[in-house]
Amino acid sequence: MSAALAAAGLMALSTVPAKAADTGTAAATANLPVETHYSIGFLAGLLKPTEAPPGANDWSCRSTDHPTPVVLAHGTAENMNLNWRGAAPLLANNGYCVFTFNYGGKTPTSPLQGMGKIEDGAATMAAFVDKVRAATGAPKVDVVAHSQGGLVTRYYLNNLGGAAKVGKLVSLGTPNQGTTLSGLTEFGRVLHLLAPANEFVVGPACPACVQQEIGSDFVKALNAGGGTVPGVTYTNIATKFDEVTTPYTHTFLPAGPNVTNITVQDQCVLDGTDHTEISYDPIALTHVLNALDPAHPRPIPCQLVLPVTGPLL
Repeated sequence: MSAALAAAGLMALSTVPAKAADTGTAAATANLPVETHYSIGFLAGLLKPTEAPPGANDWSCRSTDHPTPVVLAHGTAENMNLNWRGAAPLLANNGYCVFTFNYGGKTPTSPLQGMGKIEDGAATMAAFVDKVRAATGAPKVDVVAHSQGGLVTRYYLNNLGGAAKVGKLVSLGTPNQGTTLSGLTEFGRVLHLLAPANEFVVGPACPACVQQEIGSDFVKALNAGGGTVPGVTYTNIATKFDEVTTPYTHTFLPAGPNVTNITVQDQCVLDGTDHTEISYDPIALTHVLNALDPAHPRPIPCQLVLPVTGPLL
């Protein structure tokens, strides 16, 4: 695909207006700008952690085309606003009711969320999903998660009754099999300096970071018996240039009829997205749309995408 055609396709993807939400009253058509650059989203959302990103948390939203609400779960040291300024408006523009929340911050207003124990984040998620279901009347939600958000969701599914309340989990760069943190964990183990390697550096400030390491008790327990639950479909989206979930193949879950594993470079070799940019990457987000609505697949666009700073076009 030429760069010009790819750019045109991405513009169309970003700006397709949603049909008016069926709320019993006339609802405004969503036609929100979609951010595709993590660096811009980070600066816009970091210091406004309690503000929902554009397109999210309209509690009156109802959708005829997509009656299952989508819940977005952010990653480590992020918050709902900085993580989802691309996906939230994109989903709203395409007719979804979108909801998101914070978890794991030192305080509810801390710019950096997702630092506390993953089990506590999953409990926060459980309460939030029930709130979404009560507000919308939907029996289930679908979840789109970045990084640790996928582990939070999986713990909720496996241990807190979430399997009955979630239909699909679409994860971006989640360390499902644990991470070496670009080799730090394994380096420490080889030298017998730190066990686990990350605990000395960030353990007190970020229990969730330690839990995400390869070989941690948390990862072992989460993946016992394969780590998936019946009735939920899992789509795991990875990038070869992930510097946080390392090796990048640890994003993937074992193959099965309810598991799809995707590497974005298999569809577009120009996609240089890293761990942070993947939640804004138009190529990855097209995979998200297709995972949420597999009956209406969209062609995967292709263009040059840089780490952190995003598409050049």
